[in-house]
Amino acid sequence: MIEIGEIKARRKRLGITQKELAEIVGVSQSLIAKLESGVLDPKLSLIRRIINTLNELESKNYWARNIMNSPVIIAEPFESVKKIAKIMIEKGISQLPVVEGEKIIGSVTERGIFKAFFDGKSDLLVRDVIEQPLPTVKPNESIFEISKLLLEHPAVLVLEGKKIVGIITKHDIMRVGVK
Repeated sequence: MIEIGEIKARRKRLGITQKELAEIVGVSQSLIAKLESGVLDPKLSLIRRIINTLNELESKNYWARNIMNSPVIIAEPFESVKKIAKIMIEKGISQLPVVEGEKIIGSVTERGIFKAFFDGKSDLLVRDVIEQPLPTVKPNESIFEISKLLLEHPAVLVLEGKKIVGIITKHDIMRVGVK
């Protein structure tokens, strides 16, 4: 038999909020809160939906650490745009973090490099085409939260402390979704 307390414990192990679970299951956050606090005596069909959802989330690669690409290729501010463009073409990647020492100072994207080439400025350095840094997450961040960031950014960096340990793109999320 399933204990109601098990739902809260499994949700917390997955690192998802009541709101996230509610959105995935298709119910309100307040219903999940009432259920977890024991105020609500739910229907068996609701419990099954929640348990099935938790089972599915646990069986999938639901965290950053499971879907990130590693090691991450980085660019430095004084490297040539041509060199970085060549690396991006060879590796099939479209953005790189720009790191100075151990500090992330920005990113370089194929869009920025393309614009430099289009403007006839292929002799520029990375520092001349640098863009905003990519957002960062921890290895235990959920795909749900990463997906929200990817709606606005080309990629997300995965950090352990201050060290870049991985990168996740929209392509990585789509790959998980079609499995």
